[in-house]
Amino acid sequence: MIPNLLAWLLRAIQFGTIIMFGSMGEILTEKSGNLNLGVPGIMYLGSFAGFASAYLYENHAENPVPFLCVVIALLCGFLASALGGLIYSFLTITLRANQNVTGLALTTFGMGMANFFGGFLLKGEVYTAAPISNAAFSAKIPFLSDHLGLFGDAVFSYGFLAYAAILLAVFLHVFLNKTRTGLNLRAVGENPATADAAGINVTKYKYLATVIGAGISGIGGLYYVLDYNNGIWATTGQVEALGWLAVALVIFTTWYPLNAIWGAYLFGMLYWLYNFLPKLIGVTNIDRTSSLWQMIPYIVTILVLVGVSLRRKRESQPPASLGLAYFREER
Repeated sequence: MIPNLLAWLLRAIQFGTIIMFGSMGEILTEKSGNLNLGVPGIMYLGSFAGFASAYLYENHAENPVPFLCVVIALLCGFLASALGGLIYSFLTITLRANQNVTGLALTTFGMGMANFFGGFLLKGEVYTAAPISNAAFSAKIPFLSDHLGLFGDAVFSYGFLAYAAILLAVFLHVFLNKTRTGLNLRAVGENPATADAAGINVTKYKYLATVIGAGISGIGGLYYVLDYNNGIWATTGQVEALGWLAVALVIFTTWYPLNAIWGAYLFGMLYWLYNFLPKLIGVTNIDRTSSLWQMIPYIVTILVLVGVSLRRKRESQPPASLGLAYFREER
């Protein structure tokens, strides 16, 4: 039973790391008042750009260096996702397009771009792999994972991005609550007219938060391909589902970055419950392939949303101007 439990936790934490990056990027974006529903497409852009750059480097360099594989993949994945955020920002902030429609269009655009260009990498094959990059991204912490028994297996058996996600959540918490820039950003999301009157550059804050938030979300897609999925690119559509889970996690965490840590792991455990529950309880007649089990994280999110709405606690509500375009002329 213990090996099955550890396997479940291992899968849940890896899975949770993907949606944690996606949700933290969206939390930063939504704190500025922008509702970007293009997270699935942005994560697709990050996953493809990160994988493609690492794959091309591995196959064209005479002696690929694992460290350079990591740097190139992270840089390209972040920049491609940030570009998606820049497109969204231009349409919704400068041109004042509808944020919901623009976000959904960005999801379709990102998926289409990734799958179209991914087809060139596949070259008729079922999948394409970047093994050197996968080994670099999934490398365990030396000594700790090998000499601490079950504790080492449970805590130190993940690639560096799993720990980077936790540190990023802590950093975002401090940034949004303890720094002047973070407080200005929150002011922009709550009441951009008042922030503008106070001398805060609303457009700059919205652009930066949305672009950087998109880049962070894209790292989640990159982690999915180069670590979680063993460095294999396959156009299965799984990244899209993870992107929507990341959006759901933002609501579940009530826009608090620290809540994204345990919330993401909880989502991972609930999502993979269908696969490990039969092993844990010794029952073999449970339908392991049922999609109903995979609906649990969404159902939990709906219940949390209903509970938050009923309680109406101000600190648990989204930014007041979320999803609304700012017209300075109407200030």
